[in-house]
Amino acid sequence: MSIQPSTYSPDLAVPADKRVFGGRDLFSLWFSLGIGLMVLQTGALLAPGLGLSGSLLAIFLGTLAGVLLLAAVGVIGSDTGLSSMAALKLSLGRQGASLPALLNLLQLIGWGSFEIIVMRDAASLLGTRAFSEGSPWADPVLWTLFFGALATLLAVSGPLTFVRKILRKWGIWLLLAACVWLTWNLFAKADLAALWAHSGDGSMPFAVGFDIAIAMPLSWLPLIADYSRFGKRAKSVFGGTAIGFFIGNFWLMSLGVAYTLAFAPSGEVNALLLALAGAGLGIPLLLILLDESENAFADIHSAAVSSGILLRLKVEHLALAIGVVCTLIALLAPLAQYQNFLLLIGSVFAPLFGVVLVDHFILRKRSGQTASAALRWPALLAWLGGISTYHLLANLYPDVGATLPALVLAGLLQLVLGRAFSYGRETAQA
Repeated sequence: MSIQPSTYSPDLAVPADKRVFGGRDLFSLWFSLGIGLMVLQTGALLAPGLGLSGSLLAIFLGTLAGVLLLAAVGVIGSDTGLSSMAALKLSLGRQGASLPALLNLLQLIGWGSFEIIVMRDAASLLGTRAFSEGSPWADPVLWTLFFGALATLLAVSGPLTFVRKILRKWGIWLLLAACVWLTWNLFAKADLAALWAHSGDGSMPFAVGFDIAIAMPLSWLPLIADYSRFGKRAKSVFGGTAIGFFIGNFWLMSLGVAYTLAFAPSGEVNALLLALAGAGLGIPLLLILLDESENAFADIHSAAVSSGILLRLKVEHLALAIGVVCTLIALLAPLAQYQNFLLLIGSVFAPLFGVVLVDHFILRKRSGQTASAALRWPALLAWLGGISTYHLLANLYPDVGATLPALVLAGLLQLVLGRAFSYGRETAQA
């Protein structure tokens, strides 16, 4: 495999002749990114409180709403040819986009570190199960360095090399085989009728489960244009992204719920991993474990693209540095409960992209050009209003849910404020 670094500047649009991703490419990418150990573990978060039926409903509705929003933001990348953070300048202004770029960099470093930790723990568990606790194959330090180096190498290679030469050719078929095997194993060994009849313990409101489920696709909102800017057509971008991520995310998160209830009722991470390792000699879990490196690749690559808005350095050099940082964090930090981390991401970025969607599709009518204002105060105020709404609802009315109301309100505020402050006079003609 030859490595071709991603040489396109985050601030510049990808040339039309370099936009080569079709629907199959984007389906493969987002099906892969919708699958992972962290998705399985997110399903495990829902299982005790909502039970099987309640969890599946929350996952279905949350994932469906999330992928529609995710795919719509992906269209912005194909319309403009710009990376995610560069496209934000059209809505927030040149300086206004710096804050979300910094927040995105920080959360992606966190996600990249989490991904390496998850891979490390799962590989160590498999090594212990296959050999012994003192075996080098069970050494967490060794696996941390291995997966950190693998994810960093993929990030430096860039999305064109990764999707076209790895994922589309053979990676997606291995993932499909792993998902089918885990599903067959579940149907063969678990009493699904009894699990379906058993309700949750009520420790989690349905609205919170919905917010956790929708947080998975929404966590990719600040990244998607980094890949969809290579898309040929908006229709292919929307369809490939929505269908691919929905199938992968719903399938794996649902398996996480079912495996937890059937084989790991304690809800502990290691109990779930042991249950998964018992299926097919651990081979399906191993394939999903290797797929997790693709999620870490996306986190590190997009963190480099985001930091490229703030620092004038090549993306591949930034990806190398960020990969090293994520690996060091993974070496030093334990795996913690990340439910609050998912919800915090939703509180910041869901309202932001409510603003961006209204601005791009309604106010600017999918134009990629606007006057180069340093700050666009109406958009920033609408974003702040959405964040405030999220935390108000989450703290005072947790049974209502906060993600979609905050996103919708931020979008409505952007619509009203954008028109009230003579948006049309600030927009350049395409």
